Amino acid sequence: MTDTLRPVETALPQASDSPQKLKRSIGVVGGTLLTLSCVTPASTLFVIVPDLFGSLGTATALTIAIGSLLCVAVAFCYSELGTLIPSAGGEYAMVSTLAGRLAGWLVFVLSLLVVVIVPPVIAVGTADYLAPVVQLDPSLTGAGVMLLATLAGLLDLRANAWITGVFLVLEVIAAAVVAVLGFAHGHRGPGSLVSMQVAGADGHADTVTAMLVVSGLAIALFITQGFSTAVYLSEELEHPRRNVARTVLATLAISTVIILVPVVAITFGASDLAQLTGGDIGSMVTAWSNSAVGAFVSICVALAIINAGIVMVIQNSRVMFASARDKAWPQLVNDAFSKLGRFGSPWVATLAVGVPGAALCFVNLDTLYGVTGVSVTGMYLLVAVASLLSRRGHHRHTSAWRMPLWPVLPVLLIAVLAYVLTQQETSYLLWTGGITAVATLYWALYLRPRRETRWLVSLPEDARD
Repeated sequence: MTDTLRPVETALPQASDSPQKLKRSIGVVGGTLLTLSCVTPASTLFVIVPDLFGSLGTATALTIAIGSLLCVAVAFCYSELGTLIPSAGGEYAMVSTLAGRLAGWLVFVLSLLVVVIVPPVIAVGTADYLAPVVQLDPSLTGAGVMLLATLAGLLDLRANAWITGVFLVLEVIAAAVVAVLGFAHGHRGPGSLVSMQVAGADGHADTVTAMLVVSGLAIALFITQGFSTAVYLSEELEHPRRNVARTVLATLAISTVIILVPVVAITFGASDLAQLTGGDIGSMVTAWSNSAVGAFVSICVALAIINAGIVMVIQNSRVMFASARDKAWPQLVNDAFSKLGRFGSPWVATLAVGVPGAALCFVNLDTLYGVTGVSVTGMYLLVAVASLLSRRGHHRHTSAWRMPLWPVLPVLLIAVLAYVLTQQETSYLLWTGGITAVATLYWALYLRPRRETRWLVSLPEDARD
């Protein structure tokens, strides 16, 4: 267990038979487009936010705003660690390097939970938003979206940046339409944002307590979670020492505006508390305008879901590629996941995350939103711990973007995130805890006894430009 806080050596020399490096092909604009697409503001607004309206009512916007403020501190941690350790491994490379191999392995498992489960869960919702045009089976449609995302993930990353950029414009338009219509049909004023009310089962207004808001913060953190994708793309960003931090912070700022402004507008524009708590945003848009506008917005959301699937497959394949390069698996698996195709993408790793995602579309995954919220919170907590260790030893003198108010921000972030975890449902904590326990067994029985040949976290040779 002493490995937990023992930093691992980085920048290991590459052997002649080592996997190829990912090529640097995108700048801040391309990276921001890809990262924003992973946040997927429109699908978040239409798929995840309605659940918050159902439990938090008029306090939804406040909860998301608090979560966004917490994410600023998280983004500072990601920006510093992502420029200090620019690896496709993302969180696990950062945490392994600074806090030890076991901590990095657990972060890797938590990140896999987030990016493996979420794409098929969101993809299944595509059929609902295509309903104004065509009636489709949700599971089959979701599987089709995952396979389409997998094929797109095999392409060159620069091409994907433009594909996702076009889809992103459409989903921003959809969010803007919702915001304009909501404000134009406002039934309540700014005071409603802090009225803390939700429609009860008996039709009367219930009070949203502070504990409910704290509990909802796990999902609120998940809503803007995609900004971390910039770290996963750090090996393919040009000049990562500068561009990782710029991409992380720009993405968080833009995504917060795109999501929070329509949420405020919906809070103002809902005809009554029951409609707001119901969270049927599509019906609200149709009531505020007409069926044609409602259909347009729904199609934009469907495209946003496809867009999110593409980026999430890209992100997850890079994590699998990096884990194979760092010898996380038996040798046959490492060799397969580290193969690069003609477009420079890790094609076996892409298939390995995309095809199972299509299969998961036929499984009931409703409760996994809660597990994902717990996983995101735990992952952020471990990243904050690693940021406390980012200025010791030779890392203190390494060229990197440095966060303000260090170490105060990481300490406060750790305290808040730990408290948020204590307020989550026991079943979600047990599911996540059980998975991490199995991962710890794999570490203890396979990785740790082979510490000289397995889980060797390294940085690409040009990572320190």
